[in-house]
Amino acid sequence: MAKDKIVIVDDDEFMRDSLMEALSRPELQVVGFGLASEALAAVSDGSASLLLTDMRMPEMDGMELLQEAKRLDPNLPVVMMTAFATIETAVLAMKRGAFDYVMKPFKAEEIDLVVNRALEHHRLLTENEYLKDELAKKFRLGDFVGKSPAMKAVFEEIRQAAPTSATVFIRGESGTGKELVARSVHAQSPRRNKPLVKVNCAALSAGVLESELFGHEKGAFTGADKRRIGRFEMADGGTLFLDEVSEMDLALQGKLLRVLQEKEFERVGSSETISVDVRILASSNRDLEKSVEDGSFRQDLYYRLNVISVELPPLRERKTDIPALARHFLERYRQEEGVRVREISDEAMELLTRYDWPGNVRELANIMERLIVLGRSDVIEAAQVENALPKSAMRALGRTGPGGSAGAGGGEAGPFVPRPLEDVEREFIVETLKHFGGARAKSAEALSISERSLRDRLKRWQEAGLIGDV
Repeated sequence: MAKDKIVIVDDDEFMRDSLMEALSRPELQVVGFGLASEALAAVSDGSASLLLTDMRMPEMDGMELLQEAKRLDPNLPVVMMTAFATIETAVLAMKRGAFDYVMKPFKAEEIDLVVNRALEHHRLLTENEYLKDELAKKFRLGDFVGKSPAMKAVFEEIRQAAPTSATVFIRGESGTGKELVARSVHAQSPRRNKPLVKVNCAALSAGVLESELFGHEKGAFTGADKRRIGRFEMADGGTLFLDEVSEMDLALQGKLLRVLQEKEFERVGSSETISVDVRILASSNRDLEKSVEDGSFRQDLYYRLNVISVELPPLRERKTDIPALARHFLERYRQEEGVRVREISDEAMELLTRYDWPGNVRELANIMERLIVLGRSDVIEAAQVENALPKSAMRALGRTGPGGSAGAGGGEAGPFVPRPLEDVEREFIVETLKHFGGARAKSAEALSISERSLRDRLKRWQEAGLIGDV
């Protein structure tokens, strides 16, 4: 833990040294100066937690130093010390931002009390600034952008859950931003200076996942040529995010439950019990209640994970956020790629807003990146959006050609045709595979789903005769 830094300035060397000695503690860093200019240099980088200054000094008096110090660091508590105190100077010092005022000579207990109060005040201010920064990011947490009622509810749930140690279960379709919720909860928690460790439960087989979570000893199984530290140990003191926890097999679910209950485990191939202090965040795009009902997920583990539930709405249910998201991605990719695109036309934005986005925010980010990289002018036009989105979606929106609407005369768009979500999802996934030349790993990454999940979908659709080989 960083030490609180106290800066003392007094032209009386004996007084300065005595005060430094009186405040000498392991948890404090105390530095002393004879000149106000030296003290100003020491607080200019924002590292100080408290400034103790004499009132009468050569070069610059305490009042001037107070004003300069507060200009450099408005949150810095300043305590004035003087042997010539009057009510008028005390009132003036407090009006100019002094935290407190002590008269020389003072007793050790008196200065201790003032210093402790000032340091606690500074800690509260610093924490307040952090919280204000987080609230300022409330509508922009990384790629989380939104002012819709649904997203405001999510931000409020994150704000309430973050300071606690409770397990948080994050629900939502693929691409809605479940990992961003986990990062935000961790970043606003008391564990923010400790690791946030992620495990994708859907990407690993049961045996590999067990070793990944708990680690293993050398020789525990074929290929275990050295000891491996698991993710639980890596996350000790911090947070472990179990992404797609619903994909974990039942035997491993039982071992996870024990860690949540007992806060201890053994590495694979070891009888040594290891204790850890880890906060668990978990996510799934499945309905875990149904998984509990069909026996594929343990009910007791579900209750352990579902202490606080955060549900991310799909993008189609918060369409008012699409313009802000599109502009956010426009700015991000424009800067990353160094391209000229700077705006989105009103007609193009209308198309983006009307589309249902089965791939959610991840799909929007992918489409915006494509539009920006391939853009040839300052403005993204409707024709470019039509070419980028699935043709079936454009037909559903009444668009039949680049830059035009249904009908030969380019008149008003045709009526909206409701379609099953799975049909739209299937067509989008097939389009994505075609875009990546059939590469499943790249397609799964772009869709924000696991390769296993992609494989299962394709197999189900092929067996039903809905798609051919892709």
